[in-house]
Amino acid sequence: MHTPAAAGRRPRAALALLLAPLLVPVLAGCAGGLGGAAPELAVPYRKVAGGYPSLAPLVQVVTPAVVNVAVESQVAIEDHPFYRDRNFRKFMKKFDLPIPQPGEVQHRQSVGSGLIVDPARGLVLTNGHVVEDGRDITVTLKDKRSFKATLVGKDPGTDLAILRIPPVAVQGLAFANSDKLEVGDFVLAVGNPFGIGQSVTSGIVSALERSGGAEDGMGDLIQTDASINPGNSGGPLVNLAGEVVGISTALIGPSGGNVGIGFAVPSNIARGAMDRVVGSR
Repeated sequence: MHTPAAAGRRPRAALALLLAPLLVPVLAGCAGGLGGAAPELAVPYRKVAGGYPSLAPLVQVVTPAVVNVAVESQVAIEDHPFYRDRNFRKFMKKFDLPIPQPGEVQHRQSVGSGLIVDPARGLVLTNGHVVEDGRDITVTLKDKRSFKATLVGKDPGTDLAILRIPPVAVQGLAFANSDKLEVGDFVLAVGNPFGIGQSVTSGIVSALERSGGAEDGMGDLIQTDASINPGNSGGPLVNLAGEVVGISTALIGPSGGNVGIGFAVPSNIARGAMDRVVGSR
């Protein structure tokens, strides 16, 4: 049984665990200063005004390389027994609803995210399913500039794709060695959830080498509790060094919402996919 006093200490203990990675260098700096002039305390990320720990400086470096991807596609309606059912057709006509015709083309709009991987050549990495059947692809930068994009190619085995836009003056992000990831590492997920605009969420690496429930055999995914929602697909998962450790690709949740189980393609696999796509063009 927890006493009220013990319960009152728990939030402080949780906060201490959360801030520990940020405060360790501070404590080390203090220890190094014993017996002499104390060196300047080195907090990895802190607000310019106030000096308290914050991930805002890291976010400012990472987010300019992350883009929103809007896709317009045309999909042919497949034949279905319902469309030939007389009662179904009567029901549709009763409520003045259009009856889909097999072969008829429907226009669809979808949104996702992407990462500028080569600013000089205008190469953008995203998920293959984000641009599926895409006829008109628009890439929007954080500063609201928009460009029409062309599809360079896809790597079906990893569900990754490369787009091309005009060269942009954006600082690219380094790719980390995802083989060195460990469960418990802090990560940020950056993307365009539900098309509302660029957003940043945080969490940890929850597990490694997950299948993600994929039916296509794609495995070895990173599992994270950083919020990943529809629209985040193709956006980067970054570590606290600002390095890309994965590309968000899938989630598990009711109605497609986030319940703390998201998946990302490890950076080492993503780099291999980029080499295959770009190297063959």
